[in-house]
Amino acid sequence: MYVDTDTILELAALLAAFGTLGALLYKVFKWVERQKEQDAEIEAIKREQCVMCYGLLATLDGLKQLGANGNVTNAYEKLEKHLNQTAHDWDGK
Repeated sequence: MYVDTDTILELAALLAAFGTLGALLYKVFKWVERQKEQDAEIEAIKREQCVMCYGLLATLDGLKQLGANGNVTNAYEKLEKHLNQTAHDWDGK
């Protein structure tokens, strides 16, 4: 078997193509994994915000019971409406 310059160049081009393909596949894999991590982080943030909203609603309810009017009542109604509208999007876990 005779190995000339053209054979070496073709082999080098083939190795470069495989290397590029491998690097591209690795980047796609890392991107998908990062998206999964971000989805988990977003879900945790949503749960935390839900708990905070319920705490805020309880605080506003307490203020209403103590006789606060005006902005307290408006904020309570808006927050309660928001929680009722988004309740079907949250699975309660």
